Amino acid sequence: MTRIYDYDIVIVGGGPAGLSAGWSAAKRGMSVAIIEREEAIGQSIRTSGVTWIEEAKSFGIPDDYYNKIKNYAFYSPNNYILKSSSKPHAVVLDVRRTYQFLAYQAASVGADIFLKTNVIEALKDEKRKLVGVKATSMKEDLIFHSKLIIDASGFYSVIGKSVGIVSQWRRFGAGAEYEAYVDKTDSDTWHLMVGRKYSPAGYAWIFPLGSNRVRIGVGIGKPESQVDATQHLLELLESKPTPIDRLGRIVPIEFHYGLIPNEGLRSSMIHDNLILVGDAAGQANPLVLEGIRYAIEFGRRAGAIGAQAVINGDTSKESLKPYEDSTKKDVGSKIGTAIKVQYRWLGLDDEQWDKELEIINELSIDEFLDFVKADFGMSNIIRMATHHPKLAIRQLFDMIKNSRNDLDHIQGN
Repeated sequence: MTRIYDYDIVIVGGGPAGLSAGWSAAKRGMSVAIIEREEAIGQSIRTSGVTWIEEAKSFGIPDDYYNKIKNYAFYSPNNYILKSSSKPHAVVLDVRRTYQFLAYQAASVGADIFLKTNVIEALKDEKRKLVGVKATSMKEDLIFHSKLIIDASGFYSVIGKSVGIVSQWRRFGAGAEYEAYVDKTDSDTWHLMVGRKYSPAGYAWIFPLGSNRVRIGVGIGKPESQVDATQHLLELLESKPTPIDRLGRIVPIEFHYGLIPNEGLRSSMIHDNLILVGDAAGQANPLVLEGIRYAIEFGRRAGAIGAQAVINGDTSKESLKPYEDSTKKDVGSKIGTAIKVQYRWLGLDDEQWDKELEIINELSIDEFLDFVKADFGMSNIIRMATHHPKLAIRQLFDMIKNSRNDLDHIQGN
């Protein structure tokens, strides 16, 4: 038996991008189906949950859903720096609670959520026009007809690939982490570790969730390294290099694994009757592998612009261009520039990393925060590249400025 549903908008994926798109579209009067393949929202966690307090507050995420960070420690094989602020700027989210907060938010304005439902293909009419998706749920076939599909399926871009407008990501980060009990932790300090002993192409981290509760993980760039992230994490927990050795007893409670794209925004994030959002669209900051703030922000934007297109009776690619154009304008060159910096980082040896930390240490706390957030405003870059008293920082930001100009030129053609 095949069940058939009709909705204005079908959203594939019940992560932060899909849930935010569902909330935004449903509150504008759309009938919305959010399709999630797992049996619970937030069942599998694929992110360390780092984001920024300003964005968390703007999204309405309750204060008790995150741990606030105001100190930022960096370790290389032979160096250590600590950047501190008088007030917290970063946060580590309780990811599962945050996702379920977004789910209840979407449901409260009328969105339907289908759990344990796996989308297997996009549906097209005789003119090859997208008209919905086919899915299976507990051995039952489901057909969802819709005027618009929002692909929020994450790294694998299920609908985008099915339609043929995108291919599988070639460059990405593989992250493995444990959420764990530890004897000792500083709850307002995150720790990032760089250099070959920590990660052959990337970095390791300790992100505190509160007293005696941390996320310990490692990210490895692909295809730069073929090392398995999970195996390397186990080796780190066995060898306990500094600062992991300071945690005392480590008792893993939960394992997380995820992939995050590292190529910048998709060249095309729209198609007739289709919007890509979140990791499916490449909306992620590669410097600290965080994408939740982009997922929520652009999920809401996708839902709003998609809803207006449905109301107007025109969900063509042309009608959806405001979504793609505004996204590229807001973050396209920022993400692209951050990728240039990350590519540089992936090529550093241990001695070069020791020197890189010296450069980072010369940044003011505001400069540092803009840097790790990939908030590369051109006026700030020019000022840093021209007037900073430290030559090494001027050279670093000259590289960023030139990368930004190259990207702007490419996107303008």
